[in-house]
Amino acid sequence: MVMPLTPAKRLAFGALTGVAGALLALILQHVGLLHPLETRTWDWRAGLLARPGKATEQICIVRLDQESIDWAKQECGITWPWPREMYSAVVDFCRRNGARALSFDVLFTEASSFGVQDDQVFGTALSGFGRVVGAVFLGHKSGQATRWPEEWPLPAFHIEGLDAWLRLADARKIVFSRATLPIPEVGGSAAVVGNVHLEPDSDGIYRRVAPFGIFDNKVFPSLGVGAYLAAHPDEALSIKPGRLTIGQLSVPIDDKGTAIVRFRGPSQTHRSFSAAAVIQSELRIRKGEDASFKNSDAFRDKYVFFGFTAPGLFDLRSAPVGGVYPGVEVTATVLDNLLSGDFLRDAAPWQTILVVTLLAFGSSILIFWVHRPEAIALVAAASFCLPVVLCLWAYAEGLWLPFVAQETAAAGSLSLAIMISYATEGRQKRFIKNAFQQYLSPAVIDQLIHHPERLKLGGESRVLSIFFSDLQGFTTLSENLSPEKLTSLLNQYLSAMTDIIQEEGGTIDKYEGDAIIAFWNAPLEVPDHASRAVRAALRCQVRLAELRPHFRKQTEMELLMRIGLNTGAAVVGNMGSRTRFDYTMLGDAVNLASRLEGVNKRFGTHTLVSQSTAELLGEEFGLRRLARVMVVGRKEPVTIYEPLDLREYVSRQEALKMFAQGLVLYEQAAFLPAREIFLKLRDHDPVAAVYAEECQRLIDAPPQSWEGVWVMNTK
Repeated sequence: MVMPLTPAKRLAFGALTGVAGALLALILQHVGLLHPLETRTWDWRAGLLARPGKATEQICIVRLDQESIDWAKQECGITWPWPREMYSAVVDFCRRNGARALSFDVLFTEASSFGVQDDQVFGTALSGFGRVVGAVFLGHKSGQATRWPEEWPLPAFHIEGLDAWLRLADARKIVFSRATLPIPEVGGSAAVVGNVHLEPDSDGIYRRVAPFGIFDNKVFPSLGVGAYLAAHPDEALSIKPGRLTIGQLSVPIDDKGTAIVRFRGPSQTHRSFSAAAVIQSELRIRKGEDASFKNSDAFRDKYVFFGFTAPGLFDLRSAPVGGVYPGVEVTATVLDNLLSGDFLRDAAPWQTILVVTLLAFGSSILIFWVHRPEAIALVAAASFCLPVVLCLWAYAEGLWLPFVAQETAAAGSLSLAIMISYATEGRQKRFIKNAFQQYLSPAVIDQLIHHPERLKLGGESRVLSIFFSDLQGFTTLSENLSPEKLTSLLNQYLSAMTDIIQEEGGTIDKYEGDAIIAFWNAPLEVPDHASRAVRAALRCQVRLAELRPHFRKQTEMELLMRIGLNTGAAVVGNMGSRTRFDYTMLGDAVNLASRLEGVNKRFGTHTLVSQSTAELLGEEFGLRRLARVMVVGRKEPVTIYEPLDLREYVSRQEALKMFAQGLVLYEQAAFLPAREIFLKLRDHDPVAAVYAEECQRLIDAPPQSWEGVWVMNTK
């Protein structure tokens, strides 16, 4: 027998494992191996905490969307690309309605195909407004120009301290050797020429921007910053390590000259208008007619951005808050961050080291001071949850605090601490032996011994058939029985149901009181998983019916079970750590199965399956289409079915056909004839009784709109 560790040894082992976990995380962080996961967690934070800023209402977007392109073609006979005169109308409308500045997130790099005069009209409109930002694309390899044209006005921006900063910084990403220049009418008439070069992270998602770029030894602000400078041309600019200052505003930047964007929400969070509506209003004004533009005052004192959002114009990006996010909204968000003063910044290295080290030390030391599995689980849960809280708080404070490094440190130190603790106190064998038996059948365990890689830390996406069951009236039952009798009854019930599920090749996820959660098709593939799941459900109902007289003697109650089944994609795998195994599943398909179990209560049924499960079943079962339901947490209705043993299905054919006729009438809002059919069936069919009652309610209070969907307001 291994002697327990002394307090001094516990502290020493805890410190050593803490050092190991922290070093592991910091090394992986330093070499960049954690970066792909880190960016994904960042996107979750950005989406979760996205909120409008102080300046969000100061920004408007004119979107050249597909509707605008279609309007121009159908109503005006103008095909794409548009003449520059169309853009001139936007400029004139913004000038007329008092916009602070107008930024074009459009590269006008070639002369208009409609002639020189078309470009001249556009240039005159830009000069007439005076606070317009044109676009230039600065590149490292792309672009024909290597010098700024001498005949064009020189960019008027000087950043104090720039030379000193460049000597210290890694500015390769913001010093450009080439440029794609606008036409002279834009380059020579715009108040500011802004750089529209945006560079995504390695995974193609845009999270950072460079507030300025350098080309031909001249400073070009980004389009978002350029909008502010067009409205405030006299603002002084200065830079020092970690910060760019523009007048009274500042931008935290890293040593590469980039800043982290705080996104406000999904696409169209900023108020936006169709280009067609703006152009039509301007044309009416020119004719002396009513502008008929309800939001003409919406541009007053606003920063307006014009950009492409039509799918065919190829300016759609990926952002943390959406997979399809127009580039013009990225540049608008840059200005929003500047005006609101809430750009995000990276945590300083010492901050990351401190947080990671403290977490690793605290986690590992606590493991050596607790013994009971539930206490170890609590320490592990706290260790993994604390980084979530810290990182969300840091985001709110404007800081990108690494999350994956903390989780890696916790996982590493906890894993090592638990292994040492169990090894030194003789518990490791029992831990490993019991880790699988709680939810896998012996046959599955035997196969997994030969394929242990299938149980690695983390999950994989699989199509599962998911089983949720619950005992009706369990709360009352638990109140009426002593703890000993309740435990005995549950053991009998859960053992009987578990045997059936595992005989059908299912995996037990967990027990929650009387509830059983299971799934098929993982960790091993089961081609007929949907059929096995339904067969298991029907067998469980039959077995419970056999046990019901025995249970009635113990409880003086009729034990009835509700089961919900759904088939769909879910993430399944070891969601615990390398030392504390928790093979489980996550995803929307799992939630739907849980909801269907509860839907049984509404219809008086005992087993329900979703349409996705029903579609995979062969002729082994009968199916009765029951309803279309809107469950809590889903936006689309789900068609549900009641599975029946084939013999029962055949014996009830006449009644089931009548029910189907009534259901069609109900969905067509023919409530009176539907009610007559359901009344004939209600004495022998609880579902028909429910429909008869619902039809009467709808006859008494006809709905204003009807889709035939049952809305479930509770889980």
